[in-house]
Amino acid sequence: MSRGEFIIIYNIILAILAIIIIILVILLFIYCKKKPIKAEETLPTKQTACSYSLMDIHAATDGFNYRRIIGQGRIGSVYIGILPNGDQQVAIKRIHPRLVLSNAGFGFSSMMKWLSLVDHPNIVPILGFSEAPGERIVVTEYGGMLSLDFYLHQNRDDVGGGTSLLDWNCRLRVASGVARGIEYLHEVMAPHIVHGCIKPSNILIDVKFCARVCDYGLYFFLGNYDQRQLGLIGYIDDEYWIGNDKRGCSKESDVYGLGVVLLELLSGRKSDEQGLLVKWALPLIKEMKFGEFLDNRLVLPNDIRPLVRLAKVALACVGNSRKSRPSIVQVAAILNSLEDGLLYAFD
Repeated sequence: MSRGEFIIIYNIILAILAIIIIILVILLFIYCKKKPIKAEETLPTKQTACSYSLMDIHAATDGFNYRRIIGQGRIGSVYIGILPNGDQQVAIKRIHPRLVLSNAGFGFSSMMKWLSLVDHPNIVPILGFSEAPGERIVVTEYGGMLSLDFYLHQNRDDVGGGTSLLDWNCRLRVASGVARGIEYLHEVMAPHIVHGCIKPSNILIDVKFCARVCDYGLYFFLGNYDQRQLGLIGYIDDEYWIGNDKRGCSKESDVYGLGVVLLELLSGRKSDEQGLLVKWALPLIKEMKFGEFLDNRLVLPNDIRPLVRLAKVALACVGNSRKSRPSIVQVAAILNSLEDGLLYAFD
């Protein structure tokens, strides 16, 4: 090999090595710059819920005075109160005695301490709990919040009239906020938390019209009771009831419930125990008959494309089996993009 040939081969090798080093540097730079999917939503480090005596709860609610009741559901009654050494109002959920008895051996305090680690702006935090013979109490933040069910359906009569307390902008923000809250429960908390019954009465709206999911993880109280009598039908997918042992709640069933909530936000109609809202809405969405489908209490914006997109997301959530249903990550990404475009869609 001549000296000239050696120099050429040597230069080629150096060039190849330089290219490899540059590629490695670029890859290393990209790796260092890339953030983990949940970098901004790491597991919470706040303290777990406080354990209160039943005497403290009794005092905070004036002996469970009915005048203190601000809500009643299938799992329990909710009272407003101020705990000892506290200066803020809290919501106190008293679980129905029949459900307490059916879960007597369940690790309630451990579950409450775990659930209280949830820390997200779209979720109502659990502040404390109380456990006594025949009593299970859950204490959460209150802040004067009202349910999405109230805002959507309080002033609607049987023939679809009345007024609405939420405009289209608010409804899109509520939809994306709920999705982010569920995404946090499903994907950030480890092990993940299944809500069990996503519906408007379990979504609260704060004074800034921010949607906040409540009653997450409490579906275990349903025990062996006939859950058809516990307000689930209309918000739970058909797969839930399959088999003698039932498949039960899952991430996919939460996504189905979110889809029903989206249908309620769009149509202004309330789901019922026959699931008629889904049966009524799906063909209208597929046939693009939005004049018949969208809430007639509101004036349609000039650009209804965000509403059409939201309807298609709802269709994907409720119109597919669990196997084909989108994940909450996919749903949240789409709804977040719709919220980000509000200023342009509603000018």
